[in-house]
Order: sequence, then structure tokens, then C-alpha cells
Amino acid sequence: MHYLVDFNPVAIALGPVQVHWYGLMYLGGFAGAWWLGQRRLAAGRLPVTRDAFADLAFYVMLGVILGGRIGYVVFYNFGQYLAHPLDVFKVWDGGMSFHGGLLGVLLAGWLWSRAQKLHFFDTIDFVAPLVPIGLGLGRLGNFINGELWGDFTQRPWGMIFPAAPELAERSHAALLAAYQAGELEAFARHPTQLYEFALEGVVMFTLLVLYSRKPRPRYAVSGWFALLYGVFRFLVEFVRVPDVQLGYLAFGWLTMGQVLSLPLVLLGLFLLWRSRHAPTLQPQVVAAADGDN
Repeated sequence: MHYLVDFNPVAIALGPVQVHWYGLMYLGGFAGAWWLGQRRLAAGRLPVTRDAFADLAFYVMLGVILGGRIGYVVFYNFGQYLAHPLDVFKVWDGGMSFHGGLLGVLLAGWLWSRAQKLHFFDTIDFVAPLVPIGLGLGRLGNFINGELWGDFTQRPWGMIFPAAPELAERSHAALLAAYQAGELEAFARHPTQLYEFALEGVVMFTLLVLYSRKPRPRYAVSGWFALLYGVFRFLVEFVRVPDVQLGYLAFGWLTMGQVLSLPLVLLGLFLLWRSRHAPTLQPQVVAAADGDN
């Protein structure tokens, strides 16, 4: 029997205050990135103080949140938010774009690098291995929310998502009764959130951390990040159902996610090509300035 994805998206409820699993996943992503960033900083992967790194983390956090939200509005649901502009602030309803978040991180990294007088790609090479932590946890949040599912499948690992359009009108009690009676087997879908958790989270994290354990030429780590994410996302989109307001953009299979990921593949290849003759930033631990704790 296929698994029924039936989680409560609220992790903690204290009266009117609700803490959603999706929000906790974002916090976990930031915490994990902070931890790994501190380790990379201690290894001399970026010649700045801990205070400067804290500023970078703050810039990146804002880039992820603002860029992710604005990117979703612009890329995926512009008409809806144009008609109801205040809905932009309803982040608890979901709606974040990786590609928008990436642009936000790049802008944050550029501003911070200018202030620190560092090469932009030295910063981005430092940040790139940190990102898959948040990517993977974010996909787990999507899974708990029962959103962003895939096409129908009868593979053993297919799962049933109550929020899918063919089931959404049923009450929770009726849904459980039908599931226990084995009547929902035909509605199993690809758990594309878990595919992306494995590829964009676990695989990318492992490869990038291992690859960046020793100094690499400038652009190389960023190039691998862009290439891996672009390829993984492009492939998963073949079995992921596109946003209902967009549908398939062309050929009966091309999605917005694929359109936005293809430039990343090309950028990754370009950066890897450029890294062949680029300098390598050597480890350098910067001592804290007087007064720093």
C-alpha cells in the first residue's frame, strides 16, 4: 500500500501563535549554514573576521527570504499578487522561489564583498557549500506540507497527497476511510520533494563539502554548485507537476523550473571553464580585531 502523506504542518501551537514545520526548516537551514560557515572560516577559507562573517550571514539571510519571496511573486504568480498585493506578506501560506532566493544571495554577497574589498566569487565559493543544507531542509518542509508533488506513478515509493486536486474536496475522515479501504492506490504520485531533498540537499552537500575541503581555483566551487543544481532540478521537473497557474510552458513538458534552471547549467559550465586559469585562494585565518569577542 502506498504511503499517505498526512502530517500536521503546525509543529507548535501556543494559543493563537502557531509555529509551522516549514518555518522551522528555514531556521534549521540558517543554523546549519552558520555552523558550517564557522568551520570553513576557522579553516581559513575566507580571509575575514568572525564579525565580518556574521554580517555576511545576515546579508545572506535577508537575500534568501526577500529574494525567495519576490522571485516567487515575479516568476510564478505575478497576476495573483498584482490583483491582491497584500498577499505578498502572507509568507505563512508558502510561496518561495529558489531562483529568486539565489538572486537575493548573489546580490547580498556582492554588496558584502564590496564592503570587505574581496573578490565577489571568493565570497560565493565560500557560501556555495552552505546552501544545500537549507535546500534539503526546505524540501522536507514542502513534503510535510504535502505540496509540490509529482505526476501519478504506481512505483512502490509513490505516495498519496491529500491536497492534490483529485482528493482535496474530501474530508479528512473520508480520506482516511478510503485510504484504509485501499481505494486511493490509483492516486499515488512521485514524492518529488524527497527526490529534491536527496539530490539538492544530501548529494549536493556531500559533493560540495568534499570538493571544497582543499583550496580550489576561483569559480570552481560556484561552478559545480550551479551545474549540479541546474541539472538536478531540470531532471526532477520531468515528473513534478507544475504550478497550476502556469502549467507547462511549451512542448507539453517544459516547466518554469526548467526554464529558470537551464541558465544555471550554462553558468556552471562557464564558471568551470573559467576556473581552469583562475587563481586559488589559499587558507588564511584572520585574527579578531581588538575589542572583538
